Amino acid sequence: MAVDAIAAELGVRLSAHRSRADVAEVRLPPAAGRPGPRAVLAKPTSYMNESGGQVSGLLRFFKVDPAHVLVVHDELDLPFGEVRLKRGGGEAGHNGLRSVSQSIGTRDYCRVRVGIGRPPGRQDAADFVLRDFPTAQREEVALLVGDAADAVLDVLRDGWERAQTVSNTARKA
Repeated sequence: MAVDAIAAELGVRLSAHRSRADVAEVRLPPAAGRPGPRAVLAKPTSYMNESGGQVSGLLRFFKVDPAHVLVVHDELDLPFGEVRLKRGGGEAGHNGLRSVSQSIGTRDYCRVRVGIGRPPGRQDAADFVLRDFPTAQREEVALLVGDAADAVLDVLRDGWERAQTVSNTARKA
């Protein structure tokens, strides 16, 4: 959803790529008299738990170092509505991150963690992440997606350290 929001903001369309992902090469608008940074937006078309292969294929095709990967993902360990940036570390049981780490051979890549909170009661975490957002949260989802998209754009425009400082102190839906 965040990648779709970024593509819409930049006025680009994602197209099917041979890596089994929807992809768009973009250049952000110029700032301070300099051309905007270039980026590749991608949404794997497989299940999230199998997305590492697509990420690895895209890295090879576009000749991108894993250190320049920025994965946007749901995060059970953050309250619903919070967005945080993190570099490297473990996968905390997230099978999509595990797939990416195994496929690219490192855990040292950047992440935009999108808080969805913990499942209520004794609900299974896998069931929780696969279901739709509850009615009470649906109005806030657009704000959350916008915050995640803004975090990605901040990284591209301002660099990791500055974006991380802004995101980790300010972004709450």
